[in-house]
Amino acid sequence: MKLIFSTLFLLFCAVGTTLLAQPTGAWNNSIQQIPGRLQCEFYDLGGEGIAYHDADSVNNGSGKLNPADGTFLNEFRRMEGVDISYTKFRDPAIDNSPYNLVEPVKEQLYVGWTVPGEWINYTIKVTKSGSYSVGIMYTASGDGGISLELDGNQITNELRIPSTRNEKETVAWRQWHHWNRIDSLTTVQLKKGTHLLKLKTVSNGNMNYDYLDFKPTSKK
Repeated sequence: MKLIFSTLFLLFCAVGTTLLAQPTGAWNNSIQQIPGRLQCEFYDLGGEGIAYHDADSVNNGSGKLNPADGTFLNEFRRMEGVDISYTKFRDPAIDNSPYNLVEPVKEQLYVGWTVPGEWINYTIKVTKSGSYSVGIMYTASGDGGISLELDGNQITNELRIPSTRNEKETVAWRQWHHWNRIDSLTTVQLKKGTHLLKLKTVSNGNMNYDYLDFKPTSKK
């Protein structure tokens, strides 16, 4: 009887571990490449503490702000803690603002509801060693700051993200939907190969991240 009980207990533990385990690695088995545009919503698999750290476990965009109606955009990664929404140009025209500094792409997914201390991991493939400028497409309700790590090592100081607030805006919540692009926040040195890139929200939060752009600055 003890042998049967022990066997059943071990089997239960093995099945439980399998059910609880989450896959890790690049989202959709597609590693984002540099040089190129890193889409912020395509962060790694693995969940809280592995692929990302978020202030709460609720996706405040997918499935909450955007009702769970079976559509790809409304339900994108809705069971994960990273908060994701997408640009809207009608019903309502949230991102079709006269105060955009740069026009966003329609129905483009982005990471939002950011809070200092949150971070997101991305498996990336650098196809050529060299110096790269780092750009960003974003909104910021107040000045904020981000930083980048590569393979556990900090590769930038805090990078200032200037506010896109506009005093002429009459709708308070639209202060989070004035889009801008910075073509070069900083430059970083990257070696050819597969790496783990971490995007950290350092100060203020209240920012939306559409993408990071990595462009070579030299021909070496």
